[in-house]
Amino acid sequence: MLNSRTQRILKSIIEQYISRAVPVPSQRIVDDYTLGVSPATIRNEMVVLEREGYLIRPYSSSGSIPTDKGYRFYVESLTEVSLPLGEQRLISHLFHQVERELSEALHLAAALMSQTAQNVALVTIPKATGCRFKHVELVSVQDSLVLLILVLYGANVRQKLITFEGTSEGKSTQEQLTVIANKLSAFYAGMTHSQISNAHKEITPVEEQVTSWIVKIMEAEDSHRDEESYLHGLRYMLNQPEFAQTNRMEGLMELVERHELLRTILPREMRKRGVQVLIGKENRSEVIHDYSVVISHYGLPGEAVGTIGVLGPTRMHYARAIATVAYLSSVLSALVSDLYKRQAHRKNPPLAD
Repeated sequence: MLNSRTQRILKSIIEQYISRAVPVPSQRIVDDYTLGVSPATIRNEMVVLEREGYLIRPYSSSGSIPTDKGYRFYVESLTEVSLPLGEQRLISHLFHQVERELSEALHLAAALMSQTAQNVALVTIPKATGCRFKHVELVSVQDSLVLLILVLYGANVRQKLITFEGTSEGKSTQEQLTVIANKLSAFYAGMTHSQISNAHKEITPVEEQVTSWIVKIMEAEDSHRDEESYLHGLRYMLNQPEFAQTNRMEGLMELVERHELLRTILPREMRKRGVQVLIGKENRSEVIHDYSVVISHYGLPGEAVGTIGVLGPTRMHYARAIATVAYLSSVLSALVSDLYKRQAHRKNPPLAD
């Protein structure tokens, strides 16, 4: 556990490095910060921070730079970060100009976020939180071969030839198959694949096999639904000193060209609410171990959810990036909620008096 003085020194070093992008010597901290301690004390504290893994010294004669652990401490120490009210009002005003056009709003969000955070911004189109079961039909083909017809909400229909294995009911009549289909359709109406998997119903072995196929088909349907996204701000990334040598960005550019950036930056477990920060090697892919990701969901929980985030070097202005993502997430969530309300109103107009 770092004492309060060591914490102040560490935060000062990190803020200096974020601002200047060069290793920070102890004298710089003495000159720029009023910490009330001698240069020798600061040097000793920096040695402790290096030993504890919060800082590294890239060259023996240079100053120190933060490690992923140092940045993690810094991010966790940030409290109540927010954009200035003037910027919030400007952003809200710009969104009012395009609020009825979702595609324009998402493009605007990506542009504003990249400009404000001075890094790459990515915004996905909100999509339904998961395909939902409508009903199933089972058609006898021959012997134990059955055609499973799965109807999902949104007029999506999927078909699969299946066989019933290891049961005495391997050869079911069409009448029996219809009974099974009607029973499962009543059980699973409106459910996602995870809800079906977790549903505790008294079903026969044959019905269990049908359920297993339903879940597999729905899982595949969800996994293959590509998320369209708006990407903005690569030029800001290229201006960062870390990437003066363009070969350092080759891996990232390849992800962009293959449309795999979103899949790469998403954390293993995405929080349902709030902003999430992944720093350096906390990211799953080695390709982005030199980067940090500030990411959040937005939208209408249970209906349609999108992803909004910033990608930049680990030497990122975290407070500004977090504040930007958080505010734009709230703006887009309000927009999606309003769109859904208007759609519902059109489908169910108020009754005349």
